[in-house]
Amino acid sequence: MMTAVFRKELTDHVRDRRSLLSGLLVPIMGPLLFLGMFNLIASWVRADQPLVIPVIGAKNAPNLIAFLQRGGAIIEVAPADFEAQVRDGKLDLAISIPEDYGKEFEAGRGAPLELAYDSSNNKTRQPVARARHLLERYTQRMGALRMIARGVSPSLIAPLDLTEQDLTTSEKTAANALSMIPLFLLMAAFVGGLHLAIDSTAGERERGSLEPLLVNPVSRFAVVSGKWLAVVATTALAIGVALVGFSLAVKRVPLQDLGVRFQLGPREMAGLLAAVLPLALFAGAMQITLALFARTFKEAQTYLSMLMLIPLIPAVFLSLSPIKTHFWMMAVPVLSQTVLMGDVLRGEGRPIYWFVVAGLGALLAAALFLLWATRLLQSEKIIFGRGS
Repeated sequence: MMTAVFRKELTDHVRDRRSLLSGLLVPIMGPLLFLGMFNLIASWVRADQPLVIPVIGAKNAPNLIAFLQRGGAIIEVAPADFEAQVRDGKLDLAISIPEDYGKEFEAGRGAPLELAYDSSNNKTRQPVARARHLLERYTQRMGALRMIARGVSPSLIAPLDLTEQDLTTSEKTAANALSMIPLFLLMAAFVGGLHLAIDSTAGERERGSLEPLLVNPVSRFAVVSGKWLAVVATTALAIGVALVGFSLAVKRVPLQDLGVRFQLGPREMAGLLAAVLPLALFAGAMQITLALFARTFKEAQTYLSMLMLIPLIPAVFLSLSPIKTHFWMMAVPVLSQTVLMGDVLRGEGRPIYWFVVAGLGALLAAALFLLWATRLLQSEKIIFGRGS
């Protein structure tokens, strides 16, 4: 009987094209959003783009202008209202050189210079950083020449010879840049079978088709298990679509322009799938159980929409405040999947038994929800309590 319920629920769901597409909307939109967003960011920060610097008063600092041009900058005459245009986003940045620049520079004092930009405009961060870097190099060079002219070694003002060594790996850098992949996979696990979980419980209560189903000589657990397996299958499909979509999107994003070296190959896909797939068991069981408390389809949608906070909370928390991974986390559903997917993207290999424990934790939580749902179906208030 359990397989009959499974086939019935799955067939009804496939026939309802609208609900099927709604469950696949997030898994499809995630890779598309990833593709569009990272292509746009890469176009902003691409280093081979010409650096155009509008300047007012270029004649007041010919040596500085020549240095900027040797550094690859294209100098243009800035409009009189450059501040307004920078504020409106028409210009990325502008440099203003006052008339007393040369006088102060020749006197050995700090020559005034203004770099105007809008820090709230993400698009301008790369050109502003490149322009600031050129100006800092010019400042250091002029400062060293002034000290040499006065017979002072420039090394006297640098008591430390600092050497930086960044020990991060390309996988760790990629994991930070691609943190939206685990988030959308978690959301797919909670959205993929949501419509079917509601329709097979609260929807049947509202239509009055739940009572005839329970009249059959079959255990309540078999009915619940059949519906649960149908939800799990639908959720697994959504996870698979999202994972394949991200695999295709990563190949078409110029991550090298962002300083990220990453490839979502078969090994990484297998790790992500092994981490997130058990969550379909837990999410499906929880959605079916909670939907039984709703008297109408719309009421169940209201209840279960709040479940979307469950995958968001650990993902956002770990992104804002990273913590060291511990084995005990594998016993906590959702948290374990979030941690494992992050480790897979960072290239930090975890023993297979970590994935097994995380899967068993999700299965145990699913079993508890299924037993609860079975008990609910033995209540006349749940079976006959339909909304008006």
